[in-house]
Amino acid sequence: MSKIVAIDYGLKRIGIAITDELRVFAFGLTTISNSEIIPFLKKTINKEQVDTIVIGKPLQSNNRPSEIEDQILLFIKNLNKIFPKIIITRYDERFTSLLAKQTINNSGITKKKRKNKSLVDKISATIILQSYLEKK
Repeated sequence: MSKIVAIDYGLKRIGIAITDELRVFAFGLTTISNSEIIPFLKKTINKEQVDTIVIGKPLQSNNRPSEIEDQILLFIKNLNKIFPKIIITRYDERFTSLLAKQTINNSGITKKKRKNKSLVDKISATIILQSYLEKK
C-alpha cells in the first residue's frame, strides 16, 4: 500500500511526517528549509511510494485563514503541476504547534533541545497526519 506524507508548511521551515505502509501510524520524518521542499518531495515520493500529501490548513480561532494561507495555496498549485498524480488534501492544523510544544515539554528532553523550532515543525506535521488518519 502507498504512504501518505504530511506537511506543516512554513515560510522558513517545513515539517514533514509520513505514514507506515498500512496507513495506521504517523512518524515525524524531518524538518527542511522551504527552499529544499520540492527536491525532497521528488525523492521521497519515488522512494516511499507516496500517493497522498496532506497539507496543514492554518485557521484562526474565528475560522478565518491565517496570513500564510496565500503562500500555501501557491505552494499547492506548484505541487499540482509537478506531481499531477498525487492527491493533495488539506487538514485543519489549529493548535498543532501548541500540542507539539506540550509534547516536547512533557517528553523530558533537555531545555536546549526544546528550543529547537525544527523539532516543533516535525512534531506538528506528525500531529496533523495522525489526526488525519484517525479521522479517516
